[in-house]
Amino acid sequence: MINQEQPVSEFKSKSGLKRIFSAVGYSIAGFKTAWKGEHAFRQELFVVVIATIAALLLPVPALQKLLLIGVFVLVLIIELLNSAIEAVVDRVSLERNPLSKNAKDFGSAAVMLALFLAGATWLVILWPLFTGG
Repeated sequence: MINQEQPVSEFKSKSGLKRIFSAVGYSIAGFKTAWKGEHAFRQELFVVVIATIAALLLPVPALQKLLLIGVFVLVLIIELLNSAIEAVVDRVSLERNPLSKNAKDFGSAAVMLALFLAGATWLVILWPLFTGG
């Protein structure tokens, strides 16, 4: 009988607690790499810190505070995914290619949409505070 199993990465072979600890280590490495090499990530993280402090001080219900903070955390998540896409595209080839450009532009557009969502969320929640409505 022919072995029909797909090749498995050596990084996927861990199970149980070892896998969890490895995943935490990979995540910390990802944050460190993003902090060191991604200007947009550092800028957005700065905004998240300021927005979190502001949201916690605002006289709005807890769920709205969570939403105000959460939309900026979503921006960070999408920025990390965008950076991952860019890293993979650059790993494949540094040559200019329309497909590579599309991949990077799609990631950038996703970040922009997340920023628009964050801005709209803040506007909708804060509008009544400033207009009395």
